[in-house]
Amino acid sequence: EAFFDYLRGLDCSDVEVYAIPEGSVVFPKIPLLRVEGPVAVVQLLETPFVNLINFASLVSTNAARHRKVAGKSKTLLEFGLRRAQGPDGGVGASKYCYIGGFDATSNVAAGKLFGIPLRGTHSHAFVSSYMSLDEITDKSLRRKDGSSTCEDFVSVVQTWLSKIQLLNGVFGETNQSELAAFTSYALAFPDNFLALVDTYDVMRSGIPNFCAVALALGDLGYKAVGIRLDSGDLAYLSCQARKFFCSIENEFGVPGFGKLIITASNDLNEETLDALNKQGHEVDAFGIGTYLVTCYAQAALGVVFKLVEINNQPRIKLSEDVSKVSIPCKKRSYRLYGKEGYPLVDIMTGENEPSPKPPTDGVVGVGKCWCMFSPACQVGERILCRHPFQESKRAYVVPQHVEELLRCYWPGKSGKKRETLPPLKEIRERCINQLEQMRPDHMRKLNPTPYKVSVSAKLYDFIHFLWLNEAPVGELQ
Repeated sequence: EAFFDYLRGLDCSDVEVYAIPEGSVVFPKIPLLRVEGPVAVVQLLETPFVNLINFASLVSTNAARHRKVAGKSKTLLEFGLRRAQGPDGGVGASKYCYIGGFDATSNVAAGKLFGIPLRGTHSHAFVSSYMSLDEITDKSLRRKDGSSTCEDFVSVVQTWLSKIQLLNGVFGETNQSELAAFTSYALAFPDNFLALVDTYDVMRSGIPNFCAVALALGDLGYKAVGIRLDSGDLAYLSCQARKFFCSIENEFGVPGFGKLIITASNDLNEETLDALNKQGHEVDAFGIGTYLVTCYAQAALGVVFKLVEINNQPRIKLSEDVSKVSIPCKKRSYRLYGKEGYPLVDIMTGENEPSPKPPTDGVVGVGKCWCMFSPACQVGERILCRHPFQESKRAYVVPQHVEELLRCYWPGKSGKKRETLPPLKEIRERCINQLEQMRPDHMRKLNPTPYKVSVSAKLYDFIHFLWLNEAPVGELQ
């Protein structure tokens, strides 16, 4: 009971939190977060902090990878709520996918909470729930300009379907329950008519039924959005659908009909997107769910929380696996940019390392990212960057721009200036801009060039001094 009383009295007034801004590109060994404060309080923060960072970073990274494969021109829709790890995971994944470069979500709760654009279609169950056009009781639809009302929209649809069948000459009777579902959906959402066309047969039923309803909407001043393909050969079907739309545009003189949006879904992932690109397709938007929100290719991210200093005494965690050796002491981290505007290397320095006074105060624009001049590194100065553990890996860098990575988001009682948390849209823009700034060979999917993460010469010497000091000396018999 005394322990619980102790916990009730805890607060974070003596804690300071420094973090790399959300939406930033980060690399192994660079601290994402630096937490300072009473050790008991800071230790209690380990689990929630690591949990929040791991999942968010994992999903955002997975979303960014899908965006990289799909290309900038394609619309990406997050459809993962039904397959996500619980309601919290589903809502969080929608947010993090948006940060990583997706354009919209089907998750209405996430749209309401975070202002993410919403996109989606009806289900197969909606289509198969109809039996015939007779089930549509209210057949009226007001023209988009409000000038008059069409009292029998169903008849207009049927007339257009007859014209389409005469035009092509190969279609038999389309599925009338599907036609009823499309018509009913269009009556409810005339400005957002996007039909799922693969419930029965894409080319023999779904496409002609959609076109009939879309053309009927056009007569009343509305413009259909497009279709969604959720099964079959997506590359082939998208090309055939596009040809059919173009033939409708040419035959009936409907401007823009050939450019209706084609959306594809059905267990898509990085590999299937890459395969579709190689095959050639006419898909404008991809709806991705399972492989996106569950991070199927990598189930978890390995972010860890390590003690690096206590009572002003640096500490180190050793391991036979060098990758698990921690880098001791309170540090500052910087990103050094080269002449072409690309990041060259990230470097860590000790908190109190003496630094030359920069020749110019202020900020400099790098692409679309604003970077503070570092007090620890003079722009244009020749800096020795060393691999933390491999003695022979070292290089001089003359940076054109320097960005300090860690910023104070919770100053506690220190009185330091607190960074303002940006809105979600700005975080997303930062993520996209940061990815565009990276050198292409660092970003390629196959055999990417490793990005260099280094330490200053002084920190390198201190790491190895502490390592030798803390490692027990064996004795041979």
